[in-house]
Order: sequence, then C-alpha cells, then structure tokens
Amino acid sequence: MIDVLVVDDDFRVAEINAKYVGKVPGFRVAARAHSAAQALASVQRGTIDLVLLDHYLPDQTGLELVHRMREQGHGTDVIMITAAGDVTTVQAAMRLGALHYLVKPFTFAALRTRLDSYAALRRTVDRVGGRGIAGQEQVDRIFSALRTTPVPPSPGLPSGHSEPTTDLICRVLHHADHPLSAHEVAAETGLSRSTAQRYLRHLEQAGRLRLSLRYGDTGRPEHRYAWVAP
Repeated sequence: MIDVLVVDDDFRVAEINAKYVGKVPGFRVAARAHSAAQALASVQRGTIDLVLLDHYLPDQTGLELVHRMREQGHGTDVIMITAAGDVTTVQAAMRLGALHYLVKPFTFAALRTRLDSYAALRRTVDRVGGRGIAGQEQVDRIFSALRTTPVPPSPGLPSGHSEPTTDLICRVLHHADHPLSAHEVAAETGLSRSTAQRYLRHLEQAGRLRLSLRYGDTGRPEHRYAWVAP
C-alpha cells in the first residue's frame, strides 16, 4: 500500500480528497494535515510515501514546506493539489520536484489518473532498481511512467458537445472496474444526469463505449456503460 498524507487548510476539502484517495486501489490515507507544521511533523515520522499538498496553508505556503522537507533530507514524493494556477508557482513546484500539479477544482477521475501514474512510476523504479545501473531504455521507462495518457479525441462531436467534457467522461469509464450507469457517471463527474446520458449515448454510438442492460424486479432496464479499449 502507498501511504498518503492529505494536506489542505480546509477541513472539508481535506476530507473529500481523502475519500477520493481511499477509492483508488493500492492507496490509503495515513494522515491528514491542515497546516505546514502538521504536515512536516507527519513527514518526519517517516511513514509517508506521497503528499497531496495544497499551496495555500495558514503558516507557510506548500512550496515553502516542500523546500523545508528537502533541506531536512526528506525525499517524500509530492503532488500539488491547489487553486494556485499561476505559471510562477507551477514552475517553482517543478523545480522542487513535484511529480504532478492538479489545479482545483478537479474531478475524482483527474486525481485517479495522477495516482495511477504515480503507482506505475513506483513499480517501474522497483523493477529497474533491482538491476543497480539503468541504461537509457530503463531511464526512458522511468520518465514515461509519470505521463498521463490522454483520451483520444472524438472526431466530429455533435453540436453542444465539448471535448473537455467528453474527455472527462471517457476517463471515468476508462478507470472504472465495472460498467457504470448514467447516474453513477454524473456523480463521478459532477455533471447533471441528463448531460451524462447525452454524452454516453454519443460515445456508445461512436463505438467507444459498450452498452449493457441490467434488469431489476420492476420498471425499465438500467443502461450501463463500459470502456471499449482502442
């Protein structure tokens, strides 16, 4: 299991992010922190693999915290999750070694994509690390493990459909381990059920999703959708 520290000054947001982490296989929330001091204390205990870090904290910025962690020799991995979207902050996060940078607001699918790529990175490093010395091929494999794979664009979107929303729904279905209903997709993406149904219908007709029916005791069958691998 990958132990995660969730850091956000907003208790409600920290709880939401922690629930998101708990839904991703292989990850568990080891601690929550609402200030830089609390976060540093958790890292110093030596049990944290990954920090999901907000930038705006009451006692220090997230980047200042990462700088202190590095000064003290803590190589704990960091993914920034923050509303700070200015280029200066993003560049500073990169220079301090943040592995990903997720701008609020975001969806569960967006966070899961980053966590999955982080898990892939750890697996790749473990495999390559056993050889002692990495050649260029192994180095390329390590660096490519962190890249999030974009969903292929859908050509010829109907009027009223947007590429970002299509991409969002595709990501949710791509990472789901079972077929989802329009209601479940709406809950995962924050879209209305009618909007989710409209996009799901188009994606199914385009051959990117597979439609199945689940029959209950009464009423109409429930439509459920599953990702079709290209």
